[in-house]
Amino acid sequence: MPERKRDRKEAREEYRAEKAEKQEEKDEKDEKGRDEKWRRDPVARVTWAAILIWIGIVLLGEHTGFAAGWPKWDPWAYGFMGAGIIILLQMIVRLAMPEYRWGVIGNLIFGLVLLGVGIGLLTDWGWGVVWAGVLIAMGVAILFGGLGRGRR
Repeated sequence: MPERKRDRKEAREEYRAEKAEKQEEKDEKDEKGRDEKWRRDPVARVTWAAILIWIGIVLLGEHTGFAAGWPKWDPWAYGFMGAGIIILLQMIVRLAMPEYRWGVIGNLIFGLVLLGVGIGLLTDWGWGVVWAGVLIAMGVAILFGGLGRGRR
């Protein structure tokens, strides 16, 4: 009898060790996959390149006096608004391309915050109105995103 208990105990320990080893291998593979995905993500590269180009155009317009005649010209506001719009466009591209469909909610939130900062700097509405609108837009987007997943 004691030998059977010992055999069962050894078998359980062996099973647990194999299971832990398989889980570690899977975690390593997932980590490598995420690293490769980040390195090979052309959507993120294009997005950040577009943001840098946009900020450069805004600063060029500021320093050359090109945009000085525009009503309510604020380079910070236009910089934030443009970056927010570019991030939101990235989110739409990610939704359209299944192989890059990750980080969508984070992009949505980040894009809306940048857009809200830009609009808040540019308008006379006040920060309370702008942030309320940003929060409502984020809530609606998250709600529709959750409803859309339930249909699949």
